[in-house]
Amino acid sequence: MTAEPIAGSSCRWPVPPQDGYTVDDLFTLPDLPPHTELIDGSLVFVSPQRDFHSTMIDLLMTGLRRTVPPELKARREMTVVLDRRNGPEPDVSIVRAEAVTGLDQTRFQAADVLLAVEVVSPDSESRDRDTKPHKYAAAGIPYFWLVEMAGANQHPVVRVYELDPLSKTYGLSGIHHDQLKVGVPYDIDIDITLDALKEL
Repeated sequence: MTAEPIAGSSCRWPVPPQDGYTVDDLFTLPDLPPHTELIDGSLVFVSPQRDFHSTMIDLLMTGLRRTVPPELKARREMTVVLDRRNGPEPDVSIVRAEAVTGLDQTRFQAADVLLAVEVVSPDSESRDRDTKPHKYAAAGIPYFWLVEMAGANQHPVVRVYELDPLSKTYGLSGIHHDQLKVGVPYDIDIDITLDALKEL
């Protein structure tokens, strides 16, 4: 892999290998921007996020950690290795506690993830709604949530999906507007009203 200069700039971008990048590249390439993801062998850089995105993650993390059992952990914005060419970074993940190995850890394996959550951003709508859920399902992650702003008042909506282990696809199991209350992967009850979001 080589780097080529950008016209009129001292910045040099890496030239992708012919077969694309691998997860190993994701963790060894120097100077990648924070939260870079690997999708189908391509590096995906994240645009600056809206306040809804970070505040919604905070709201979910607070609610998830309130009732998480000791055998599980809630984590935000950590790479999940799905295969050699895919290392997306869910906004929120519920992982097995034994998979947490230390404060310098940078990734989890898909087999250790029970829930992946994506909060939709304007620059990542297609990836969050289509690409990532298909990849999470194919990797066997049992639960997936898709979080969006709805309507003119920008109210949070959480769509909850459960994996069909035979077809390796997600089926919609609920749409939550005010209260996110589910029994899997553990008992969760989170106020997701606009007022709760604005209090953070």
